[in-house]
Amino acid sequence: MKKQSAVPKTVNQYLAAVPEPARSTLKKVRAAIRSAAPAEATDVISYGMPMFKYKGMLMGYAAYRKHCSLFLATSSLLEKFKSELSRYQTSKGTIRFPIDQPLPASLMKKIVKARVAQNRQKQDR
Repeated sequence: MKKQSAVPKTVNQYLAAVPEPARSTLKKVRAAIRSAAPAEATDVISYGMPMFKYKGMLMGYAAYRKHCSLFLATSSLLEKFKSELSRYQTSKGTIRFPIDQPLPASLMKKIVKARVAQNRQKQDR
């Protein structure tokens, strides 16, 4: 029998396939992004993972075996929030955090708002 690797079609399908405790962590990440993003932002599956879009790619998130990641699509925000992110592994627009500990909601909301501002500014050019 051939093994199928089904790519989820919805964020809920993606989350349903993620084992605990990462599933609960990603649900908190999703809620924090949703609460700080504009109402018009949509969450979709792109590149096989959940992403929010607003005037372009806003950010994505995913679970891996030993960590979860938040994908910012830009490294400039890593620099802007460098001191607040110092306890996390970061690289090229990505923040890694433990599967059982989401980033603090207040920090996530600040990052989301900064990313929204970047996307708005880029579109206004």
